[in-house]
Amino acid sequence: MAISVFDLFSVGIGPSSSHTVGPMRAARMFARRLKNEGLLAHTASIRAELYGSLGATGHGHGTPKAVLLGLEGESPQTVDVESADGRVEEIRGSGRINLLGMHEIPFDFDKDLVLHRRKALPYHANGMTILAYDTEGAPVLEKTYYSVGGGFVVDEDAVAGENPIVPDDTVLKHPFRTGDELLRLSRETGLSISSMMLENELAWRTETEIRSGLLDIWRVMQACVSRGMSREGILPGGLKVRRRAANSARQLRAEGDPQAHAMEWITLYAMAVNEENAAGGRVVTAPTNGAAGIIPAVLHYYMNFAAGGCTESEKEDSVVRFLLAAGAIGLLFKENASVYVGAGLLLLAATRLSIRVIN
Repeated sequence: MAISVFDLFSVGIGPSSSHTVGPMRAARMFARRLKNEGLLAHTASIRAELYGSLGATGHGHGTPKAVLLGLEGESPQTVDVESADGRVEEIRGSGRINLLGMHEIPFDFDKDLVLHRRKALPYHANGMTILAYDTEGAPVLEKTYYSVGGGFVVDEDAVAGENPIVPDDTVLKHPFRTGDELLRLSRETGLSISSMMLENELAWRTETEIRSGLLDIWRVMQACVSRGMSREGILPGGLKVRRRAANSARQLRAEGDPQAHAMEWITLYAMAVNEENAAGGRVVTAPTNGAAGIIPAVLHYYMNFAAGGCTESEKEDSVVRFLLAAGAIGLLFKENASVYVGAGLLLLAATRLSIRVIN
């Protein structure tokens, strides 16, 4: 199966790729299906039921918010994170939801959004069913989705085998499934890992598109770190955890001589992303939201502590190579383990490898 680096690094919102990003995508898929099948105008009410882990921990992970915004047509990549909470409160207060922003219907937050804390669906812990009804209360459409990690979503037909997912069979120039194969290809071709990944990505996009897309991802990472280092207050949730990144940044600036505190800074960059993720901010899943802080932390370390004397173009080249090399390591785990099991190992391996790549 061919997997792109853009499947691993995708823009989403916190705090969870499986509990927030996936459900928002699923809800949007359902609403778009209503529209595409000519059923939107016939929909008079809608009901979303969350099961398993989505039902048990949904409120803490922002799942209800994600589902409501997805039904209104928002996607994790573009939703306005500043207004998201306000929009959810507006839906709750008005008792109305605007499907895809074009068809407004009644919506009772407490009755039409159900979190089953002790029920699970058969195929995966993160399951959700969405149902649409007409004015007579007759079903218009019912679909079950599973959020399987990293923001990926499959529907019930796919997991039950009735309409199975067809793997991407794009022919890649340098296919690999294991670390041994990856290193062997590098020796045989004389190419670096990032160069082989670039040639593989050319099966889907032009080099200009690849470079532009990866630099866009880097810009989102930069914005996330900047925002995380400037925001203060209490993070959402019942534990009342206070943000620490902004205060830590002030303390480190006061210390002076950043080079003497480089490791503290790299920890701070990761913390800033993690706090933004916990607050429902925009992050890059790398490869999950929970692990999203490490890749941008290493890149910020390179930019601020190791790229002295480099031109802006040279720095951008390094960012592109870094993300391609890190993506190669991520693909090994995506192919052979799981996005969760592989997340920590991916970050460790990609960090050590990519520091060499960008130098």
